[in-house]
Order: sequence, then structure tokens, then C-alpha cells
Amino acid sequence: MRCRHCGTELSVVFIDLGSAPPSNAYLKPEDLHKAETWFPLRVLVCTECWLVQTEDFAAATDLFSAEYAYFSSYSATWLAHAKKYVETMIPRFHIDTRSYIIEVGANDGYLLQYVQEQGVPCLGIEPTRGTANAARERGLKIIEGFFGLDLARRLTKGGQSADLIVANNVLAHVPDINDFVSGFAELLKQDGVATFEFPHLLQLTSNIQFDTIYHEHYSYLSLISVKRIFEKNGLFIFDVEELPTHGGSLRVFACKNSSKRFKQSERVSNLISREVKEGINTIEYYSGFQDKANKVKNDLLVFLLDAQRRKEKVIGYGAAAKGNTILNYAGIRPDLISCVVDANPAKQGKYLPGSRIPIVNVETIRKLEPNYVIILPWNLKEEIMQELSYIRDWGGKFVWAVPELRIQ
Repeated sequence: MRCRHCGTELSVVFIDLGSAPPSNAYLKPEDLHKAETWFPLRVLVCTECWLVQTEDFAAATDLFSAEYAYFSSYSATWLAHAKKYVETMIPRFHIDTRSYIIEVGANDGYLLQYVQEQGVPCLGIEPTRGTANAARERGLKIIEGFFGLDLARRLTKGGQSADLIVANNVLAHVPDINDFVSGFAELLKQDGVATFEFPHLLQLTSNIQFDTIYHEHYSYLSLISVKRIFEKNGLFIFDVEELPTHGGSLRVFACKNSSKRFKQSERVSNLISREVKEGINTIEYYSGFQDKANKVKNDLLVFLLDAQRRKEKVIGYGAAAKGNTILNYAGIRPDLISCVVDANPAKQGKYLPGSRIPIVNVETIRKLEPNYVIILPWNLKEEIMQELSYIRDWGGKFVWAVPELRIQ
């Protein structure tokens, strides 16, 4: 395989998680009588541009289908994050009712609803039908399709260039990252701004967040690699912020290479210096990660087997993609975790891909009174523990596995 950015032949393996079905390919009851499609899940490192990337097996159209069931609005924490973003960016970049905001990967309208409340004209681009329809139900204008240079040119030709383009947790999800980024350079007005949020590779490695690796994430991004990709495709990074979301993310601010509106913040050079100091642009940095991931997996398995021997009830919370990665890598099935609770009705009544653990509604927790609730989306554990604090009434405890097994 060659690097999806620079074309260098790839040979350095970051981690090999065996094989798994797509992490959002939830099963309907009738699917339990059918075979699932599993793909190898291996991550490679480009030693030229230092883009960390999955080995190509699954097409984006297979991963982000009409059945895609990730709806952003089911997390109160994420909604608050989106609202704060809008309230911060509008004054910072002098956005008003004459401006135009586009969100790429608009999902169910979780963010653009707040733009709409401010009276700013906006447009969402979203490839998955279910989430696109949910956004339309909020009264938002949505183009259903994959973003790239071709769509950007069509929008620009139609007079829909943007003052601000938002791309939250979508840069890592695109197979053709050059075409994707080039689309932003095309679609921005001359002095427009694009912001990108994505999990930071530095946090993934230091906190052993291997469960954030799945087929839908084609790339695992450092500022070093993103800066190079952006510069080659027409964008200049002028600022960066470190965020706590998704276990540690970056928010990158970019404009056209030809824009003279912004000077580069010291935060950009400081973070790149930190990545260099950590060795993120060296082969040695990526060695040993497999062993750390295996320890997390094994510790979770030991806990579950011990709980089974004690005849204790264990359920999961959050039918999240990251949960499916660790469950399938560890070979966990319903004998060890009887069900997974999720607040999203689109997932309830279905089964997790691979493990085939049933997904149930929140009321099931009180019915079962489990001894342990394993929080699969550990990045939301504070929110979840607060919502489910009532499990303490019968002595229930919370468990999470990353970066190390914790019982609380």
C-alpha cells in the first residue's frame, strides 16, 4: 500500500488489531442468520509525511451507508461543545447575517441548529441519509453526498463560497485526504476560515486509545502531518487549540494559502516542537504500542472472566464505535457482557457488529440491576456516570478499560 497523501510505499506497522466488521454496521435481528463481512484492521505509518493510516480494505460508501447510526445529538456534552463553538467563532471571525457558514459532516444538525438560531445563513453537507434527514427535520438545508473538490467547485460556481467552513471529526474519515482538503481551499472565500477538529495522535499513543482505531477512521493525525497535507492542498494553518473532546483533540484553523488576513500563532510552532520532541516523526515512537494495547485487552478479559466466575451481572453502556473495536479485538461475546445500553432509538433492538451483543434501552439498567456497567465511550464517562448514578443504590460500579482498567 502507498501513503494516501504522498504516495510513499508503507512498511512500518503501528498496530494490528486482527480483523473486524465495520464498527457502525449494527445488525438487525434478521441479520443474525447471515454472515458478516470482516476486514483486516491494520494501521501503518508513512515515514515520509508521518501520516498514520489504516490499510485500505473497505470503501467509504460501504462504511457510511444509509444505515449509519451515529447521531451526534445524543450526547449532551457534545451539544454543549457545539453551542460553545458557534458562540465563540461568530464574534471571533465577525460572522453576521450577511455571512455564509457550511459544515462538512453535518450529521443530524447538532451544530448548525445553533448557527440557525443566530440567523446566519448556513448549509450542511452529509453523506449518510438517516442523519441528513434528521438535520432536515430541524429545518436545515442539507446536501446529501461526500465532500471533495468536485462538490466544492459546483458550490462555488453556484455562488455558495463560505466565510466559515466547519469540519468536526471528519478529516480522519476520508479516504482521499488530498481531494478533501483541496475542496476547502476551493470553497472558502478569499479571507474565509476553515476549522477542523480531530483526535490528536499524540493523545492516542500516550493514553493507549487503540479503541479509537476502526475502519471509518482512515487517518490518525498529528499537527506535523496535517500541516504538510494542508500546505500541499492550498491551506495555511494559522492557529491551533488543544481540546479535551474524544480523549484529546486538536482544533486547527486554516485559510487559503493566498489569504493575507492571518499570521501564524505561536501555538502552531509550539505544538509542532512538542510533537518533534516526543518523536512523533520517528519510527521509534510507534514501536511498543501493540504490547500496550494487548495489556488493556487482557486486563479487561481477566476482569470479565472473574466476574463471570462470581456470577456477577455485567452490562455495557454506549454502543459506540470505539467499544466495538475493543470488544471484537478481545473476542468478547454476550456470555461476558449480556447487553449494551444506548440512548439512541436507532440502535436499540439491534446487535453490535461482530460480538452480536444486543443493544437495549436505558430502562433495562434498572430492571437488571447489574453489578458492573462498563462504559465503552470512556471519553463521556463523567457525563454517563452522572446520568447513571442511581446504580449506586444497589451497589453497582462503573468500569472502563482505557488507558487502564478502572473500577469506580
